[in-house]
Amino acid sequence: MQDCLWSIVRFARRYAACAALLAENETDGERREELLELARICSRVPEHPAESFWEAVQSVHFVTYCLSMDPERYFASRQFQLGHPDKYLLSYYQKDLDAGKITSDQAQVLLDCLGIQINNRVPSGLSSGYMVGGRDRNGKLVANELTLLCMNVIADIRLVYPSVGLCYTKEMPDLYLKRACEILAKGCSHPAIFNEDIISQGLQIYGLPENESHDYIHSTCVEITPAASSSVWVASPYINLMEPLLDSMDREYDCMEDMWEESKRRLDRRIGRELAAQVEYRKAREERSMVPLLSCFVNDCLERGKDIEQGGARYGWIMPSFVGLANLVDSLTVVETLVFGEKRYSIAEIRKMLECDFQGYEKERLEMLHKVPKYGNDDDRADKWSIAITDYIVAECRKYTDAYEDMNFVPSAFCWIMHTVLGEGTGATPDGRLAGCPLGDGSGAAQGRETKGPTASILSSTKWSHKEFIGGVAVNMKFSRNSFEKDSYATVMAMIKAYMMRGGFEIQINVVDADMLLEARKNPEQYEDLLVRIGGYSDYFVRLSDKMQQEVILRTEHAL
Repeated sequence: MQDCLWSIVRFARRYAACAALLAENETDGERREELLELARICSRVPEHPAESFWEAVQSVHFVTYCLSMDPERYFASRQFQLGHPDKYLLSYYQKDLDAGKITSDQAQVLLDCLGIQINNRVPSGLSSGYMVGGRDRNGKLVANELTLLCMNVIADIRLVYPSVGLCYTKEMPDLYLKRACEILAKGCSHPAIFNEDIISQGLQIYGLPENESHDYIHSTCVEITPAASSSVWVASPYINLMEPLLDSMDREYDCMEDMWEESKRRLDRRIGRELAAQVEYRKAREERSMVPLLSCFVNDCLERGKDIEQGGARYGWIMPSFVGLANLVDSLTVVETLVFGEKRYSIAEIRKMLECDFQGYEKERLEMLHKVPKYGNDDDRADKWSIAITDYIVAECRKYTDAYEDMNFVPSAFCWIMHTVLGEGTGATPDGRLAGCPLGDGSGAAQGRETKGPTASILSSTKWSHKEFIGGVAVNMKFSRNSFEKDSYATVMAMIKAYMMRGGFEIQINVVDADMLLEARKNPEQYEDLLVRIGGYSDYFVRLSDKMQQEVILRTEHAL
């Protein structure tokens, strides 16, 4: 650990030496002074405690940058987050501001530069960033000038990263939510809006004391982990919710309850197998891997005398992500309605349609797709299944609390890009989805099935409890540009507040017209900076695969 820490110091000193050398040959007096100040700062931090806002920001960058270079963690190493900078940087900012050593504009430039550095070190398809707002460890609201400056980074640099989350509470002044809406209206895909109170309650369910429950971070996209205290395996593994249902359609049933019970039994076995595999992976890492630099910054590795890979972290959960929630809700509704309710078809007849990918059954497919109630339209005939499914997942995951030392099996319902990947290997489904098409892109309605507007969509997606799904809940909504005109902000903010008040975990908004996305497919060189929200993370639209682009276009575009 000491060797690793001194390596960061030597790394910073090399930058100090470079800046000093440049200063010697610089003829512009103002630039020369800037380089000398940079040399002084890099020679101090992170070896010594920061004494100014600039030093604090520089120290944050050096440490997170060096963590991302760790070869032992390769892929995942690039995803270290910066926590809540509007909490830990505020005292430095306020002290310098009061002393006249910095202006808000100068602080903004430093944060913008930090944001550019984050973007430069994160590979495409991953995510890195920070959160703002929420509460401190005493439960006091965090909403200050740095909260705004940290959000402004998104609009200033207009890059795919950093991934920024605004942690909303009902006490938060409208100024902060309005600023988030203004940034989204510019076509930016951040900030995502998280529900501080629901997340805090959820973390307490899984054993965190109340004060620690306010100190969390979105690990990569929407996964919530205790900040600086966890060795949590997020999205481990992805579980396709449609597979057990399709497998259970191998015979007839006396009633819908019997079929649902069989689907659950098959999913039970899948969850058990996946957990056993994850435990074996963890044991293998204990035996063969160490990350001493990271262990320096994670509670309680030093106190326990254990590397993070050997169980040194205070919390070591596994977070499986259940993909295809909306498809399963809609499929169960179709089967219940057409097989057991109206008795129009047998299970065998529906299975035959699915096996041939609805070839010769287009009329029946359209009926399943459009005539039967769908999740996302505030219709209890469909929405009741979202409650049944999520209640079951939570109860099943709780069974495995003691499967490994200090471990919880914490569910999530988001998908990164896996709704497309898993969809490619999944046959046609009873909700009318064709074989190979993407599954639902998060925890909201499946693509294109919200037909009664954003309010109905929000009502549906908040009928089930989100607080147990600390592994991450992503509700994606796409709005037309006209919906985010200045006179519409009040309506948008009211919609977001309603989602939060009803217990919504997180909502992420794209403000872009379908026509623009179609134009970007035709002329990608003209839209290289067009960002879209995927299933928890953001990416440039023109870099997405053809199937992923089509999936984003298919999402319902709301107007207010």
